[in-house]
Amino acid sequence: MSEQKIVGHRPNYVLPEQELLLQGHVACPGCGASLSMRYALKALGPNTIVVIPACCWSIIAGPFPYSSLEVPIYHTAFETTGAVASGISAALKAQGKEDVTVIGWAGDGGTFDIGLQALSGAMERNEDFIYICYDNEAYMNTGIQRSSATPWLAWTTTTPVATPKARPKKDIIGIMASHRIPYAATATVGYPEDMVAKIRRAKSIRGAKFIHLLSPCPPGWKSEASDTIRLTRLAVQTNIFPLYEVEEGRHYNISVLPEPELPVRDYLRLQGRFRHLSEEQIGLIQEEVDYNWEQLREKAGV
Repeated sequence: MSEQKIVGHRPNYVLPEQELLLQGHVACPGCGASLSMRYALKALGPNTIVVIPACCWSIIAGPFPYSSLEVPIYHTAFETTGAVASGISAALKAQGKEDVTVIGWAGDGGTFDIGLQALSGAMERNEDFIYICYDNEAYMNTGIQRSSATPWLAWTTTTPVATPKARPKKDIIGIMASHRIPYAATATVGYPEDMVAKIRRAKSIRGAKFIHLLSPCPPGWKSEASDTIRLTRLAVQTNIFPLYEVEEGRHYNISVLPEPELPVRDYLRLQGRFRHLSEEQIGLIQEEVDYNWEQLREKAGV
């Protein structure tokens, strides 16, 4: 387990120069998912196959037969990412091709909800691929509907202001850790060095790997496109989205220790989907975040 900790944010990072996400994609301005794909492919390199189910990225890449990615893409059904990536990985092994990285690239709807059965099966079998979930916290491609990744008390079109989401966000890393897979981690584009290092680490490990990326969606979050990176950093600095790793389901390492730790209000106030919250509700969210952060610190021995 790496002992390196990144305190706060270091702006003088250096990323791989090769660009495998080209101009011409159709992402919205400020789309966290497009920048996430750019960084992920920088970490993985050209010898990569991407499996994409129904999600924003099945549109972002461009209409068939065109693609904005300089790597092969296999578009598949909403619920089958884990199964299809397993099959491609097995086929490559049968051909003796050990140097190709297979990744499943899915949103939170196709990961937390619709694709969870295939994902769980692949993780339990310890299939050799990387599953990357870019989490924009709702079904954004079909109109901002609630998913089980939607935060507690958030607005969506199916959880309007009068009745915001009444359940907390599903702990997907906890679910993946319970499968005792070799490697699981959280990451976000606001901390590029941390993200690239984790994806490269996942690439170096045989077996099942899972990366959970927080990916702001300006139309769905009702935020400014120019605030995407700021939001990803605030999510970490407020402990709403801690950056950490889990090996073999039991060894926890917090890779970024926020300094200073900021109140959740700083993160919530930049998003229209939380504009309806009362002071009491913001206080309840703060209590929940504080509790979860202390639980994580205990697991990591920090």
